[in-house]
Amino acid sequence: MLDQLDMAARQVVASVNWAPNWAVSLAVLAVAALTARLVHRLVFRLLTRLVQERDLFLRSLVSRTAGPVRLGLAVFALSIAAGIAPLTAQQAGILRHVLLVCFIGLVGWVMLTALRIWTTVYLRRFKLDAEDNLLARKHATQSRILQRVAASLIVVVTAAAALMTFDGVRQYGVSLLASAGAAGLVVGLALQPVLKNLIAGIQLAITQPIRLEDAVIVEGEWGNIEEISSTYVVVRLWDWRRMVLPLAYFIEQPFQNWTREGAALIGTVMMYVDHTAPVPAMRAKLEEVARASRLWDGRVVSLQVTDFKQGTMEVRLLVSASNAGRAFDLRCEVREKMIGWLQAEHPHALPRQRAEIDRLPPGAAWHDAPRRAPQEA
Repeated sequence: MLDQLDMAARQVVASVNWAPNWAVSLAVLAVAALTARLVHRLVFRLLTRLVQERDLFLRSLVSRTAGPVRLGLAVFALSIAAGIAPLTAQQAGILRHVLLVCFIGLVGWVMLTALRIWTTVYLRRFKLDAEDNLLARKHATQSRILQRVAASLIVVVTAAAALMTFDGVRQYGVSLLASAGAAGLVVGLALQPVLKNLIAGIQLAITQPIRLEDAVIVEGEWGNIEEISSTYVVVRLWDWRRMVLPLAYFIEQPFQNWTREGAALIGTVMMYVDHTAPVPAMRAKLEEVARASRLWDGRVVSLQVTDFKQGTMEVRLLVSASNAGRAFDLRCEVREKMIGWLQAEHPHALPRQRAEIDRLPPGAAWHDAPRRAPQEA
């Protein structure tokens, strides 16, 4: 059937030999492009209706592959039309070159689409909104970093392959590779920041010192890891500011990760009270406050006297929570309720300054007391 269609198309082209060859060629290429467009529209509409009632993955698969399929059909149709149209050798060579570049771009596009689809399918098994999402954040971080690195490599390789189809660029590339090592050293030094962050991204994906939504302290600021790209990390600070740091920072600089092995944290509250404060009653009140709070995870509650100052007694209160945000709120709640309870029930336990005034010895007077004038003799 394809042979019959090819024969019929050639006969139609031969029947219009009265028209200029360039006009006939443009008409043949336009018909091929329009046919590819029409076929794509019909196929895409049919597939959309078939997956309309299916799950989200199939619907997104059809929508994401619309572009590569359209380009593939256009390249296929134009390659057939190039053999039918009455083109000169130079025109046919230019058209084949354009189609080759489009085919290389199509392969890169398909690879990027397949990479995104695979990442989406893989991450559907994990839920970041779960209470215990350590495993989900681990896989999400690893997959997204590797996806960005692989996408960068695909883009670079595709662009290089497309440029190497041009004779001038190919000769330049061969001469560059055959040149002295100084050129390679200069290029390596120029690309050092890019390569450094690229390698750091691979290290982060493998070792994972940070993951998405990890609670970290960097540069003296507390926040959560919001985004990990191929070159930088965005930290969402507690007051909604964003701190942008290079990937290499988390390999070379020390920082605190509060959710490295788990999200649960122990919150510390320091209180300074009078030496006469009732420590057993304070310990019982702390346990009461922790049990009544919805923020406490039921694991750690403790009160200890950790130090004595000259005028106060240092008391440390420990309470645990399921994550950093709840631990901070629980610490604030414990401070408010404990100080309110002391003010209401044990006001003498609040810090006080003591002073002792003794009687003056006979005949003594204050230094600032007014002196009486001496009596005249």
